Amino acid sequence: MFKTLRIISILSIAVLVISACNLPSHTATPDANNPNVIFTAAALTVQASMSQTVPFSTPTLPPVQPTNTAVTISTNTLAPLATLTPISSPTSVCDQALFENDVTIPDGTAINPGASFKKTWRLKNTGTCQWSGYTLVFDSGDAMTPVIDPIGIVASGQEVDVSVSFTAPVAPGNYKSYWRLRNTSGVLLPVLGGWLGKGFFVYIKVGSSGYDFYTRASAATWTSGAGSLTFGGADGDVKGYAAYRDGLKVEGSATPSKVLETSPQAVDNGEIRGLYSAYTIAAGEHFTANIGFLAQADGTCGTGNAKFQLNYKEAGVLKPLGEWAETCDGALRKVDVDLTSLAGKSLEFELKVLANGPAAQDWAVWIAPQIAVP
Repeated sequence: MFKTLRIISILSIAVLVISACNLPSHTATPDANNPNVIFTAAALTVQASMSQTVPFSTPTLPPVQPTNTAVTISTNTLAPLATLTPISSPTSVCDQALFENDVTIPDGTAINPGASFKKTWRLKNTGTCQWSGYTLVFDSGDAMTPVIDPIGIVASGQEVDVSVSFTAPVAPGNYKSYWRLRNTSGVLLPVLGGWLGKGFFVYIKVGSSGYDFYTRASAATWTSGAGSLTFGGADGDVKGYAAYRDGLKVEGSATPSKVLETSPQAVDNGEIRGLYSAYTIAAGEHFTANIGFLAQADGTCGTGNAKFQLNYKEAGVLKPLGEWAETCDGALRKVDVDLTSLAGKSLEFELKVLANGPAAQDWAVWIAPQIAVP
């Protein structure tokens, strides 16, 4: 296109030159009738134009129309956007409990073998649902023959004491029983603050606490054929008497401690008995004692002749455990009764002495009588 315009421009100049040549000149008069002269002049004019440098004119283009091209903006020039932290609404939990504390039987409580006890825990309903018909259920550990107390209606946010009655094992040892709370659909509730966040437990120690008949003699009930007796009665009381005789000489000339004298009523075949408070037998326990007679000043014990008995009362019925006939022969006798068959039972024990014939010099003694694991 630019080339065509250039050629047109040159031809226009040539025409003008030719036209100018036809004008009168004061130097020469061209021969108008000679065509060669005319073409020669035109050619020279065109050649002169071609030899001159003509500046190139850049055509003006139309303005660029705006487009939808995305503009990239440096983020460094912008203020940081505010981060909106979402506000978390509290999650509603229907069934949930909180363990608050042990009400009874603190952890590690010593319990007698076979003894009954009740454990109570305090919980709080921290869920949104009311508890109705909810119950405690055994989870693991030592069941210990549980009897579960029912749980009443517990509103959301309300505290409640829940309880289970147990029977301690008869064997010495440490025992734990783990429990959980269950709703009417059989779903076990989480227990915040409880064992593993799901339950609670009772922890007891069962051992042989032992039973000292000597120490407890003053609290026992003493009787004879003459009726009730007061412990510590006068020596030689014909109704019979029971008293401590520590430091006195016994047959064999020893002076042991924990000497309990139980002299029967001073009649033929007279008796004396002492009934002790109930005790729960632990597995492996035995009754042990040394039995015989007090000695006189010269070390002899006269004509003592008596029967020593150990009995126990169960459900109001007195039953024998052992009987030993003793005479004053200068030596004490050791007795040992295995109580394994009675383990776990709570029983009242009785020490009894009967005059084996005439009640003469029957100064019968029990030395360190006790129930313990040998």
